[in-house]
Amino acid sequence: MRKNINKLNSTFSIQSFEGGYDKNFSYILTCLKTTESIIIDASLHPSILEFSQENKPSAIFITHSHNDHVKYIKSFIDRYPDIKIVGHPESKLNTSENNYFPSMHNSTIKVGKLNIKTLHTPGHYFDSICFHFENIIFTGDTMFVGRTGRTISNGSSVKDLYNSIYKTLLSLPKSTIIYPGHNYGEVPNISIRKNIEISPLLQANDKNDFINKMKDYEKTK
Repeated sequence: MRKNINKLNSTFSIQSFEGGYDKNFSYILTCLKTTESIIIDASLHPSILEFSQENKPSAIFITHSHNDHVKYIKSFIDRYPDIKIVGHPESKLNTSENNYFPSMHNSTIKVGKLNIKTLHTPGHYFDSICFHFENIIFTGDTMFVGRTGRTISNGSSVKDLYNSIYKTLLSLPKSTIIYPGHNYGEVPNISIRKNIEISPLLQANDKNDFINKMKDYEKTK
């Protein structure tokens, strides 16, 4: 397990923890003005993520329901019975109605003084979500450093992924920093601008060009 702390300004901090099934990231986002914290993805056991008795996480934000991102939901609920699980309205997660809070596209969730915007980004999986605030976006498996997510499982759609990437994520300010669901790149985080520069999948001329690039890419592994 590897941990990094990025205190980005006076209003929030992000801690990243790497481990899980395949270089998974889980993140702790903290509002420094109120000390409220949330977790992005339940990819690592709660014993690995560091919380004091006074500063328990208020919620887990789930980027999609593939097992490596939701594996430890029940373990978190067992440790923090009042924790909220925030995810896609159509996700099937190991949680009760009392814990689950579905989040609609373009809705805003407050974490302390931070306003987190939910962006539904289907493609890698039908219930993929990105969480955006200020100049930060948690992209799950929709976008990695250097490439997009794959579309090789049931519930995937390359056409949906094109729309999610090109009409949603690439419409954000190019200075936005990506925090992905896996550590697959040469660096753990990257701006959208730099990611476009290094990724042919983010340089498609149109939808058909993107689909063809994805076909070629998904033959490689």
